[in-house]
Amino acid sequence: MTDTDYLSRAEAVLATVERTLDNIEADIEGERSGNVLTLEFENGSKIIINLQPPMQEIWIAAKAGGFHYKFTDSQWRDTRNGSEFFAALSDYASQQAGQPVTFEA
Repeated sequence: MTDTDYLSRAEAVLATVERTLDNIEADIEGERSGNVLTLEFENGSKIIINLQPPMQEIWIAAKAGGFHYKFTDSQWRDTRNGSEFFAALSDYASQQAGQPVTFEA
């Protein structure tokens, strides 16, 4: 994948997450600064999603831990366990929000 392809795909992920925040019931605030999107929950906890262009990955830092996602087979997949980005983010956000939260591509 070229750097341009990576940035286009990764930016689309951040934009999708931002749009979803406007349409969910959970009280989650999103703040974007360049390639970093911070999700702040009502309880003060955070999930940080950031792009890693040199590695062509998207990273998530959540209470559950740190996770790296690479674009594989038309989806962003965890480099360790193969889980899909949006499904995993939904799980982490649901845990931190204390209610179901769903992010979809």
